[in-house]
Amino acid sequence: MQTMRSEAGCYGVQSQNSGEFAKRLSPAAWKDFGSMILPSSYPSNVILFSERDPAGGVFVVLEGEVKLSINSSDGRRLSLRIARKGEIVGLASTLSGKPYEMTAETLYPAKLASIGRRDFTNFLMRHPEVYQALGEELSREYAIACEQLRRVGLSATAPERLARLLLDWSENGQKTEHGTRFHFSLTHGEIGEFIGASRETVTRTLTNFKNRRLVAYHGSTVTIPSRTALENYACG
Repeated sequence: MQTMRSEAGCYGVQSQNSGEFAKRLSPAAWKDFGSMILPSSYPSNVILFSERDPAGGVFVVLEGEVKLSINSSDGRRLSLRIARKGEIVGLASTLSGKPYEMTAETLYPAKLASIGRRDFTNFLMRHPEVYQALGEELSREYAIACEQLRRVGLSATAPERLARLLLDWSENGQKTEHGTRFHFSLTHGEIGEFIGASRETVTRTLTNFKNRRLVAYHGSTVTIPSRTALENYACG
């Protein structure tokens, strides 16, 4: 397999709850916000913004997925999370006016809406009650970033980190009689960027998981037969 994509266990999975920001808006604020959403299509692997770029505004994910990562000066990359439908990327930098703190890149062909910083801040001036929703959104993003850093920095082994990552990604998967099923299409090298491991390590670990019947996969469809078994493995 060369491509891929909860219940709270001992590893502390954080629910991502994509799209919750819009649900927190009042009808008037939502109508105003919706008037600024003008969809544009983007091909896969497009850099929306890079870390240290001046903050030009936010992107609203309407369709597709956006990978958020940070990069070192020597070319190493740590992927932090994937923004999905309904999420806003570039929010913290747009609010602070400081350069973007991460890089945003489309994973697949996507439909996004770009809202410039001035337009977004003017929207907030018209609807100051939205600041509470923004605070909750930023808190959610912070919790996800902490969980990712905890996974990479504190998990003992690469297999444990990968097990926790798969559990996170399957959180909103389809429950079937054969287990939890979800779809994803990242290369093994890209998966490694989420756990600080090489492509070879990811390939070897996934093969081991398959042999242990912790996961099963067909193409880009991944099935976790027993979440309890994989959670136990992730806990070491």
